[in-house]
Amino acid sequence: MRIEHIAMYVNDLEKTKEFFVKYFNAIPNEGYHNQKTDFRSYFLSFDDGARLEIMNKPQREDAGKTLTRTGYIHIAFSVGSKDAVNELTEKIRKDGYSVISGPRTTGDGYYESCIIGIEGNQIEITE
Repeated sequence: MRIEHIAMYVNDLEKTKEFFVKYFNAIPNEGYHNQKTDFRSYFLSFDDGARLEIMNKPQREDAGKTLTRTGYIHIAFSVGSKDAVNELTEKIRKDGYSVISGPRTTGDGYYESCIIGIEGNQIEITE
């Protein structure tokens, strides 16, 4: 068994798509638009076959995103090496996103950084 995809609602579908394309080499599909409900989405595919569906519709909630809330809290991307973690973290920092930890080796042995990415969502970058 494997997870087929993860999905998230976003406020700005195009900006979110471009964020994942720019920093994580996502490959977007052509997108989907349901004319009746005005639901829109993209599936973003990553190198290893993982997929993220980003979605938007007129009626949605935009609750605050605290780092200790229950439920899904972050998405993690493995970039292959410590140098790649360092380089991507610095690129994202220079582009104005907050780095909230790292890069560092965690107590359980991961080399990672955590950022607050597009629309306040936490993203973990690991080797």
